[in-house]
Amino acid sequence: MNEIVLQTFDLAKQYGPVRAVAGIDLPVYRGEVYGFLGPNGAGKTTTIGMALGLIHPTTGRVELFGQPVSPAHVTPLRRVGALVGAPSYVPYFSARRNLQLVARLYPDVGAARIDEVLEMVGLAQAANRPVRGYSMGMKQRLGLAAALLHKPELIILDEPTNGLDPAGMREVRDLLRSLAGGGTTIFLSSHLLHEVEQTCDRVAVLKQGQIVAQGRVSELLGQRQVVRVRVPLPTVAREALLQSGVPADQIRTNGSYVEVTGLPGEQIVERLAAHAIYPGEVIAQGTDLEETFLELTREAV
Repeated sequence: MNEIVLQTFDLAKQYGPVRAVAGIDLPVYRGEVYGFLGPNGAGKTTTIGMALGLIHPTTGRVELFGQPVSPAHVTPLRRVGALVGAPSYVPYFSARRNLQLVARLYPDVGAARIDEVLEMVGLAQAANRPVRGYSMGMKQRLGLAAALLHKPELIILDEPTNGLDPAGMREVRDLLRSLAGGGTTIFLSSHLLHEVEQTCDRVAVLKQGQIVAQGRVSELLGQRQVVRVRVPLPTVAREALLQSGVPADQIRTNGSYVEVTGLPGEQIVERLAAHAIYPGEVIAQGTDLEETFLELTREAV
């Protein structure tokens, strides 16, 4: 089994009567890009704060590389890089100078590494310009460069493509996939579901402080696939599918069609044929992560 680099155990955070995080369990494995999704107020930022040792859990715990992490125990964080919120820098310093200040925290980071990360995030040509003249996207790139500076084994990112144009988003996406291919683990919180779908190996969907879905992106999308089957008597076909064990909430009739969610077309045809019902047409309608996300979090948005 792959090594788990970040894991939460029944992690919860209570603010007075409000339960921001309600007992979540998630494992993040070395070398994967893990997407952490949820509407505003779902508890994503609070969870990230606890993972970074910035917030005390009410109950449960976080482990990084098999070691507990908390505001009082931050040793594992030396192996972590993070970009959370809008990065702040000395505005009249250049990007290079700002990174030199950050590098003082890491004895092994020298000028060559600073040049390397500036190149990685596409700021090499603008490295000596004052940061106050940077666009939002350029500042975001600089924040990513700072997170990468000490070659962390785990990178926690909150909206890393904020302010980037489509070309910049693609560059960051390719960079994250390249880092993961080299063994770096990426924990990514983002609202850009199309980007998440193209970048992440696995995702967790958070709703009202609880994980409502977790798994490989392909598996989650497959579970939400809708198959439309045209039959002479849709209500009869629906009853046959119910008798074969398909849950009622996965079946609905629509004119001359029966629509089934989360079951491959071949299995639907087999179950209907067992009741001497033979479809005239079978149409598999794919879904994307945005549709799946909206369905899972419908009550919270």
